[in-house]
Amino acid sequence: MTKSQVLSAKSSRSVCLSFDLDAISVWIGSMGSRSPVNISRGEFGAEVGTPRILEMLRRLDVPSTWFIPGHTIETFPETCRAVVEAGHEIGHHNYLHENPRTLDEAAERAVIERGIECIERLTGSPPRGFRSPAADHSANTVRLLLEFGLSYDSSLMARDFEPYYARVGDSWDANGPFQFGEHVDLVEMPVDWSLDDWPYFGLNWNAHHVGLRSADDVFSVWASEFDYFDERVEEGVFVMMLHPQLMGRGHRLLMLERLVEHMRRPGIEFRQLGEVASAWRAANPFD
Repeated sequence: MTKSQVLSAKSSRSVCLSFDLDAISVWIGSMGSRSPVNISRGEFGAEVGTPRILEMLRRLDVPSTWFIPGHTIETFPETCRAVVEAGHEIGHHNYLHENPRTLDEAAERAVIERGIECIERLTGSPPRGFRSPAADHSANTVRLLLEFGLSYDSSLMARDFEPYYARVGDSWDANGPFQFGEHVDLVEMPVDWSLDDWPYFGLNWNAHHVGLRSADDVFSVWASEFDYFDERVEEGVFVMMLHPQLMGRGHRLLMLERLVEHMRRPGIEFRQLGEVASAWRAANPFD
């Protein structure tokens, strides 16, 4: 597939709310924390934040996609069943929220396989989509996702509102231009940190940021980004990455409700990521 074919690919005008139900796994997995306080934050996300969000989605009649680590499925089975019973899509998020770039190929293959097994027990079928914890890939991630039959990924950021086919085999060094690899039959549903709640709200003393922004400030960013999408983008998808342990707080949830109402405009449809990825692939068959 040529670059021009990638740029000309189209999808309908969709908004996809996606929730990463990391719960405790993000703290004891990616963060390596043993703090009871951090663990309790993950517990809040599963036992308080998620029910609140599910109630809001039901009341506003909004479908969504939930990326859930296997550890969360095993630790909070009732919460995860509630997400499934509400009709939302379940996507893959590794087992213990492992960042693929920290794993060798064998270890990454093992956590992908274990996460799929957990989702199959929960839903009765394997997941179609994947989001990498920390939105990061290893050199093996795309190839392994194809090996396990995943049809789309939602971790990369090479576009803002346009799905595209992912690549394998990129290479680079300091002495020459970047070498682009080959496109493969894995649809990328692009994301960006600016549409992720963690940089704004994810207070974490030991990481790269300390975030406790005003919900009104973040509404201004998200609403303005959506306004550009609505006014300037003829066809595409607007993907938001949200976390119940952050968005489940009352003032933030009120802001999200306000944002959903802001987005209800002619020609805009709330859809699940898997549905949009499938429609885009059908309209843009892999060459």
